[in-house]
Amino acid sequence: MSNKNNSKDSRPISNGVSDEAQSRDHKKLGRELDLFYIDENVGKGLPMLTAKGMAIRRELERFIIDEEIRRGYMHVHTPDIAKLDLYIKSGHYPHYKDSMFSPIEVEDEKFMLRPMTCPHHFQLYLSKPRSYRELPMRIAELAQLYRFEQSGELMGLQRVRAFCLSDAHIICATEEQAADEIGKALDLIEYCAGVFGFVEGKEYTFRLSLGDRNNQEKYYKNDAAWEKGENLLRGVLENRGGKFTEIKDDAAFYGPKIDIQMKNANGKEDTAFTVQYDFCMPVRFDLAYTGTDGEQKRAFVVHRSSIGAIERLMAFLIEHYAGSFPLWLSPVQAKVIPVSEKQAEYAKEVFEKLRDSGIRAELDDSNETLGKRIRNAKTEKVPYTLVVGDEEIKSKTATLESRAKGKIGALAVEEIIHRLQEEIRSRAL
Repeated sequence: MSNKNNSKDSRPISNGVSDEAQSRDHKKLGRELDLFYIDENVGKGLPMLTAKGMAIRRELERFIIDEEIRRGYMHVHTPDIAKLDLYIKSGHYPHYKDSMFSPIEVEDEKFMLRPMTCPHHFQLYLSKPRSYRELPMRIAELAQLYRFEQSGELMGLQRVRAFCLSDAHIICATEEQAADEIGKALDLIEYCAGVFGFVEGKEYTFRLSLGDRNNQEKYYKNDAAWEKGENLLRGVLENRGGKFTEIKDDAAFYGPKIDIQMKNANGKEDTAFTVQYDFCMPVRFDLAYTGTDGEQKRAFVVHRSSIGAIERLMAFLIEHYAGSFPLWLSPVQAKVIPVSEKQAEYAKEVFEKLRDSGIRAELDDSNETLGKRIRNAKTEKVPYTLVVGDEEIKSKTATLESRAKGKIGALAVEEIIHRLQEEIRSRAL
């Protein structure tokens, strides 16, 4: 049943801003670790990822696309822009007008930078007649979206004006099928959270976000559908047996939602992932399918975001790990350091073997002292360093040191590669 979660994170980030919390702030670490950059000449709320930041994003994208395809999702691609009429039809305009960029007029037609993908996915669904045999149809996309957040709300990667959302819309044949898909979407979210090292009750909590029957400006008017949708989501959460809170007047305009909430290093709470039940769009878009009796039936829709906005997730991950990412997410996974100039050629050979094996490696053969180069690797939070000297050249080895475990010792380069590949493959924390 619904109740408040009193579990507290051991890190003091939710009440006040401690020194540790400040040291975890993703804006600070983003600069220090060279992950992203915001330039006023580009625009507020429009972060640019560096090569290191993009390495993290690429891992997240590959992970979620592969996992969703494994779970029966069809990954598609739709344009970042659409005709204004599409958003008038969906109801996003004018409901979300204040958070949308202004229309762009071209050849007497008005277009919008899209704030969401649901209308695009519905039009894909409508591209041909559908049968009950095709349902549930899970349409997924890593979609670039644009929302005009107020200047005072912008914050690093956590709240931006352009972002990539792990979005999906599941077209269902029945309410029972929709409830089952909501449960499966929550299973996926919990699995992903576990891979990232997030623990329920510590790093994240569940919230049931409800509508307001009296607020017809904010919400689609259909009291019976709201009642049924809210009870459906509440039932899914109760059947799962976990804790959740309920909050009024924070639903989507088209239906209630389950939000997975997380706090940043400064204690501000945001929605990280979400699952939403939609009783409005099937009517607006006439989403239908041919049933077992040959008759046309109204479909049901579930919206969900498995890992949320990539940018916001990156902000949470930077703060969760204080920049010391697990190997699979680390922008630089290994750094090769020759003791002196004499070992530079062999160090380059080792670096190239790592790189050719798919490991993100760097070679530091600069003129700095050995101690300084090792300290730099630690400051940059590189998980592994491989030091090579004369002995390593003779034995075709490298002396391996782990950020987490300290000095491991001299190992054959092939063995080091195998160790790192296995750790990356398993996404060990």
